[in-house]
Amino acid sequence: MDRVIRFRAEAASRGLPSEEVEEWIRVARQAVYLAEGVNGPFLARVGGDPLLPHGAPRPSDPFVASVDLAALPPGVTGLPLPADGHLLLFSGTDVHGGGPVSDAVLYVPAGTPTTLSPLEHSWREPYRPRELRTVWHQPSAQMPESFALDRWGDFPEDEQFELADELADAWADVGGYRPSWIMQIGGHPVSPQNDPVHYARDSKEAGPSEQGGAAHGEGADDWALLATWRCGDDVTELDSGVVHWVIRRRDVAARRFDRVHRYVEMA
Repeated sequence: MDRVIRFRAEAASRGLPSEEVEEWIRVARQAVYLAEGVNGPFLARVGGDPLLPHGAPRPSDPFVASVDLAALPPGVTGLPLPADGHLLLFSGTDVHGGGPVSDAVLYVPAGTPTTLSPLEHSWREPYRPRELRTVWHQPSAQMPESFALDRWGDFPEDEQFELADELADAWADVGGYRPSWIMQIGGHPVSPQNDPVHYARDSKEAGPSEQGGAAHGEGADDWALLATWRCGDDVTELDSGVVHWVIRRRDVAARRFDRVHRYVEMA
């Protein structure tokens, strides 16, 4: 709330329209950011081999991370995630395409017997093992272009794109110093290319009633970012590589993580 109050004051000092300021705040979503070598609570393990349930099929892509859902404070992601258990994320590094991948995310309920399960991929060694801890959690704003498209339709005017950029600048200016992060859970995506949430909800797999964005399709606003991984030096074949996992909120609530969409990008 403190950041929201300061954002309102900063936006007013710049003469930005109060109606658009309030819309920017309204569409912000809670997110948690994780990093290596910080003092926050342990939340995720990246790389190495996954702990899979006994007899579970081997995912088709390398293991990225295991997120301890019990370590997430209630409400900090804005997603109806389970209160405990682990969320396992998987991804390769192919930047071509993107869309639904049925085994890109696996939910392992608390108490499920698991075993360390090396995944054999001839084209990829396991990612470097390390621990990630919570850096901070706060409201996450949309990227300016995404805000403009959702607010004013498929063809915003130049002045509307400029206003979205000004809102983003005001939001950033009151954010204070934030250490670089490796993983984000919930919130809006930060993408070097295009918004993966827009990609997912506009895809053919989204269904005809949900294509075309929040302003056009009933239920399209149900799509949300589940997680983002900044690959960094772990993936040398990508220049500033980023992986996004996107899902409908209703599927999170129903534990249907097999319906996730995954996107791999680079700068």
